[in-house]
Amino acid sequence: MSIYFDYKKIQICIRVSSRNQNEDRQLEAMKQLITNERDIFIDKQSGRDFNREQYQLLKRMLRKDHIIYIYSLDRFGRNKEAILQEWKNITQNIQVHIVVLDMPLLDTTQYIGNLITDLALQILSWLAEEERTKIKTRQREGIEAAKKKGKHLGRPKTEITQEFIDAYNDWKDHSALHYEKV
Repeated sequence: MSIYFDYKKIQICIRVSSRNQNEDRQLEAMKQLITNERDIFIDKQSGRDFNREQYQLLKRMLRKDHIIYIYSLDRFGRNKEAILQEWKNITQNIQVHIVVLDMPLLDTTQYIGNLITDLALQILSWLAEEERTKIKTRQREGIEAAKKKGKHLGRPKTEITQEFIDAYNDWKDHSALHYEKV
């Protein structure tokens, strides 16, 4: 992989699906590209849409001829139409390049407007959405199976003590004593 130094700025877009997932694998793959830590934008949430805090910040900072590096297209997003719309907006309207590391065909520094690139983008964005659909289906099936077995789902119920009830009632009645109980 080569780095194109004639462009103004390189930015890294990283996404993991939840807070308990680790972005180190993606960071490691992009280590040689990182010139400044502040150019790394990490979101820890679902890829179903692009309303992600760090992604939106990245978009506000983009200027013509910047390059966004993404580890994999499914790290960019999980909704086919949204991926295609975002891709078009970034590459055509803002005129920023996108490089997807695990798919060399998705490198707009070399292949913008190429029929094969457009086809690959269509197929891979569809696959990303299909994977999200499969994950949701497996999750739903798992929940249904657990319910059939009588397993408790969700957070355990919180036990409310009489002391708490008394303190709450005092607070509700504006009693000065509630401060001591809480």
